[in-house]
Amino acid sequence: MKTFATPILYILLLLFISTGAVFAQTSQLAAKISGALLDENGKPMDYATVSLLKARDSSIVKGTLSSETGKYTFDHVNSGAYIIKATVVGYQAATKMLTVTDSSPNLIVPALKMLPGTQTLNTVSIAASKPLIEHKIDRTIMNVENSVLAAGNTAMDILERAPGVSVDKDDNISLKGKQGVTVMINDKLTYLTSAQLATLLRSTDGTTIQSIEIITNPSAKYDAAGNSGIINIKLKKNKQAGTNGTVTAGTGYGAYGKDNENLTINHKEGNLNIFGSFSHNDNKRIQNIGIKRIIPDSAGAPTYFSQSSPLIETDNNNSYRLGADYDLSSKNTLGFVASGYFNGEQDDIDDRTYIGPNFNQVDSSLRTVSAVHQTYHNIAFNLNDTYKIDTAGQELSADLDYSQFKNNSVAQYVTDFYLPDGSIQHPEAFLGNLTPSVINIRTGKVDYTKPLTKSLKFESGLKFSDVKTDNNLTEKTEATDPYVSTNHFIYDEKIDAGYLNLNKDFKGYSVQAGLRAEYTSSTANGDSANIVSVIPRHYLDFFPSLFIDHTINDKNEINFSYSRRIDRPQYDNLNPFVFHLDPYTYQKGNPYLKPQYTNNFEFNYTYNKNITLTLGYSKTTDVITELPGTDPATKISFVTQENLQVQNSYNVNIYAPYTIAKWWEGNVNATGFYLGFISNGLEGGNLNRGQAAYNIRTTQTFRLLKGFKAELTANYQSALTYGLFYVKPRYSIDAGISRSFADKKLNVKLSVSDIFNTLTNDVTSNYQSTNLDITQKRESRITRLTLTYNFGNNKIKAREHQSGADDEKSRVKGNN
Repeated sequence: MKTFATPILYILLLLFISTGAVFAQTSQLAAKISGALLDENGKPMDYATVSLLKARDSSIVKGTLSSETGKYTFDHVNSGAYIIKATVVGYQAATKMLTVTDSSPNLIVPALKMLPGTQTLNTVSIAASKPLIEHKIDRTIMNVENSVLAAGNTAMDILERAPGVSVDKDDNISLKGKQGVTVMINDKLTYLTSAQLATLLRSTDGTTIQSIEIITNPSAKYDAAGNSGIINIKLKKNKQAGTNGTVTAGTGYGAYGKDNENLTINHKEGNLNIFGSFSHNDNKRIQNIGIKRIIPDSAGAPTYFSQSSPLIETDNNNSYRLGADYDLSSKNTLGFVASGYFNGEQDDIDDRTYIGPNFNQVDSSLRTVSAVHQTYHNIAFNLNDTYKIDTAGQELSADLDYSQFKNNSVAQYVTDFYLPDGSIQHPEAFLGNLTPSVINIRTGKVDYTKPLTKSLKFESGLKFSDVKTDNNLTEKTEATDPYVSTNHFIYDEKIDAGYLNLNKDFKGYSVQAGLRAEYTSSTANGDSANIVSVIPRHYLDFFPSLFIDHTINDKNEINFSYSRRIDRPQYDNLNPFVFHLDPYTYQKGNPYLKPQYTNNFEFNYTYNKNITLTLGYSKTTDVITELPGTDPATKISFVTQENLQVQNSYNVNIYAPYTIAKWWEGNVNATGFYLGFISNGLEGGNLNRGQAAYNIRTTQTFRLLKGFKAELTANYQSALTYGLFYVKPRYSIDAGISRSFADKKLNVKLSVSDIFNTLTNDVTSNYQSTNLDITQKRESRITRLTLTYNFGNNKIKAREHQSGADDEKSRVKGNN
């Protein structure tokens, strides 16, 4: 297939291939294929999906949509045998075989007639190979299902490799440099804090994931949470008749050994579809943390702290999912899903801190040995019903969800204090704490869709959520003492929401306008040192959205979008508990945090349906940001959360896929952005700082001889400023290779992440009395070998049911 490249694409390709290779491609002869689609009455079939497939293996070469007159065109098609395939909801697929030769530069395909989909179709098997990165108007899709690099990795590992996504040292997820990402699983919010979300993602096996959708500017149909957008993780769903399944087993090694196992079983017969999966992984890893701090006293004389903290973390993760869909009739589908996890984590830290008048002279030191054992348990239930009212697209769907999280942490810290000669300065200090946490989440949701005319569609919906968290911190200062409650924190939050969406198609234009309203009622109730504080909040917000799409011609398309978003504080950030890491370091929550609000503007230009340029601007007020601080009197450092006044974000993104040869495809995703922060009166000073930064990610896919497939991914994130932190550059290269055996039932994948072991999380902060430098090196170079075996029926039925369940979860702590 010939690759057509604009000057922008040529510039990007020069980073990876020689100029001669590019021009060699452009010199090939190519043909133009055109045709038309008709419905059962002989009228033009508009806006149908038309695909050009290779006849040899049914893999996708190009795709387009039919025009208002039912016509479609494929340019620059090389010689060969192809299949034209047309699909649209409610109709059977129409196909046509054809052959392109050098003597047929312009090929006109006879009109294809599409028939309603009420007839039963014969069983077919089409192997359409999706690209790893797929770009659409409103979202970027990472097709994980068949990726070599996904083998043996968890959902968190895969997410870190998604375009524009980064994960910091504390597992906070950022998109295009901005924090405040909402993570959904199967279109449902997770209602988890960053730590809980990290636990969930690390217990989710990568082989259960179908795709990851990155939506930077969601419509009013989605929850208003997430100032930088939504990341939607789609799990695999059974599309096959009969009984089938997948067994996966893998092993890996970095600094320590690792293993992962997964079993998925599906059974589909008649109107019933039953599915289930169980995943297990063991992961022992190390990370080395270094912290240097300079703390002035009230007279300005500095004290230097140099801290080294090797952390050995041992994780044992187990997750499960069991569900069923039943077609009560051709119009009504009822579904039920039960899912959850039970995970354990053991953290062993040997922390040494050296104190003196400079970094080369030590006056005293301390050593804190800590052992932290954490358990995470979750169980969730979903009941969903979808009713197709008529064949015109009118539909009603409903969801009910319940989730419970039970987390527990038992920690012991033993500290010894030393003089410069190594003698004990004074007796050891002991601190133990027990922190049980229970979170209950209840949600309900109804969505209604009605096409008013052929070009006008109305959508509306209602939703409620009720979240309650109960956290109790108990401590003791002697190993033999009983635990005593020092802080009890209960947070209750209720959100009632509704939305309206209107979609209208004009000639060459598509417009969608929406409005979402959310009423929030929350109460933070804390009992610390016998002092009870209650912080109630009640507020009503409106979140408008607007999307305008204009198709200029077959090759050029522009899109504008606007939406208003909200980010409410994570539950653990509201918790006023004080967690000590050692006698000179602690972190604490802030129950007075306010929600942050963002106005997002985005402009997209798409050339030839594959090269995309995006320009974006957003302004966030009351920005929730992690802030470091120091107490000059005690020389203690701490980290907490505060609201900064304003964050301004500008970004530009270019996405370009390309084909160098039949066996070599790739893409480049380059993002440039500027983050600026303004906050007057912050810690006695005025903050006004920002920095331009960029991220470049490229993926190369090689289809080698004898069924081998290889992938190479390179990523570079430049230095950036976020709040009071300056984040140093991060870069890595991953590679993998796979091969299928036994008629593609057995697949073997070998991958190496961070081949050159370059990935680090290094930050500095220098503001007012805060002067610190943090280095963190996690175990990142890991070699994995994964075997996957597919058993049972592998024939896909042409007619498949698409259920419409939509729900949520996303601000709890402990879901890796």
